[in-house]
Amino acid sequence: MAADCEAWLNANPVEADDLSDSFISGEEDNGGPAVSNKNINNEINGNWLSSSSNSIHEARLKAKAKRRLRKNSSRDSGRGDSLSDNGDVSRGTSAAPTSPKSKLLDRKSRLGKGRGLPKKGGAGGKGVWGRSGEVYGPVEVDEKDPNYDDQENCVYETVVPPLDERDFEKTVTPIVQEYFEHGDTNEVAELLAELNLGPMRSEVPSLAVSLALEAKASHRELTSRLLADLCSSVLSHSDMEKSFDKLLRELPDLILDTPGAPQLVGQFIARAVGDQILSKSYIEGYKGKVDCEYARAALDRAAVLLKMNMGGLRIDNQWGTGGGQRPVTQLIKEMNLLLKEYILSGDSKEAERCLRDLEVPHFHHEFVYEAIVMVLESNGEKTPKMILQLLKSLSLSSIITVDQMRRGYERVYMDIAEINIDVPRAYFILGQFVDKSFHVGIIGAKLRDQCPSRSQKRFVNNGEADVVKLERY
Repeated sequence: MAADCEAWLNANPVEADDLSDSFISGEEDNGGPAVSNKNINNEINGNWLSSSSNSIHEARLKAKAKRRLRKNSSRDSGRGDSLSDNGDVSRGTSAAPTSPKSKLLDRKSRLGKGRGLPKKGGAGGKGVWGRSGEVYGPVEVDEKDPNYDDQENCVYETVVPPLDERDFEKTVTPIVQEYFEHGDTNEVAELLAELNLGPMRSEVPSLAVSLALEAKASHRELTSRLLADLCSSVLSHSDMEKSFDKLLRELPDLILDTPGAPQLVGQFIARAVGDQILSKSYIEGYKGKVDCEYARAALDRAAVLLKMNMGGLRIDNQWGTGGGQRPVTQLIKEMNLLLKEYILSGDSKEAERCLRDLEVPHFHHEFVYEAIVMVLESNGEKTPKMILQLLKSLSLSSIITVDQMRRGYERVYMDIAEINIDVPRAYFILGQFVDKSFHVGIIGAKLRDQCPSRSQKRFVNNGEADVVKLERY
């Protein structure tokens, strides 16, 4: 086909103007004259519309031959074929083709580099790491690489920023207040170890003591135990000394909220010396160097307690043990002492204060039980009358709740048979006391009707009959 077209073109030569790709062009690359555009009005989209001597059929043949020549020239351009200015096809070296259509399915490099082999030996497809079964060896890192980073010897760890003075109190105060509820020093130590206290480490004891000054005696005892357990594990001895130095300096401010702060801080210092948190020479180091009267009073209090400790006083029990941490036997003993002191003094306000200081509202039924048993074991009318007044006062002030009062009476009802072995008149005395308690409003009618009575009659001698008759009236 190409030979036929070439023969036809030789018979009907085509001018250079007809084979140019543009209608108007400047000078050619070889410096020749500009090509005229006389046929610009005779050709539209490759179709000849001329009304000259050539027919329409001839124009179509020319256009078809022109397209074939262009196609053949682009195919043969890689082999060095080109079209000369006069329309002849010449072979030789030529420039790289400009049309990318012939390179769509070619796997050779388009930049003229390489041997034209497939990438990665045929294992470089999309989403492919390499040939199947290929094992990669260790990659050697170039130390001269500007992006080189020696990560082999790196150690990664979580860095917690240190607490500043503003966030310290907000973070540690809830921990100490929660400790006052559960009393577990190990949990506090774990929580403090997770924090990066930094320079605020010495502020922990002073914050705990400041919170304990405004709390109860049991909380002060818990604070002393906390300081003893934190020392040497979370805090050092120097941190403890710095903290107590700060407390002595801040006593003029602490006394505004807690008037007894100097005495309490002195007790904390004495307890710290007794627990070996502070050195024995801590108090001696302040002699002759204290100008504040409050700090002097605190140090004097600590010195007195330490001297008493040498005489047999236990400093580790100066705060007492509060709440449910006390043994039951100790609580019962303290309640009996409280009742005996009240019978001797008759001060109901002091009895209320002492009962409140025990900090065992869940155990007040034991106080009611011991009070009624004291009435059953007493002789005369003084003790029942005073106990009745005390229970009424405690009931009205809600120190002893209705539930605790009811449980105390019910416990006496359950143990009256055993009490009657030691106190033969226990049933009769209990019945009288329960009736009086109902009339003054301590108990209700339902609890009064539950009071047990002796079901069997017994014989009495003449002397006891007169006493029973008198007691009945």
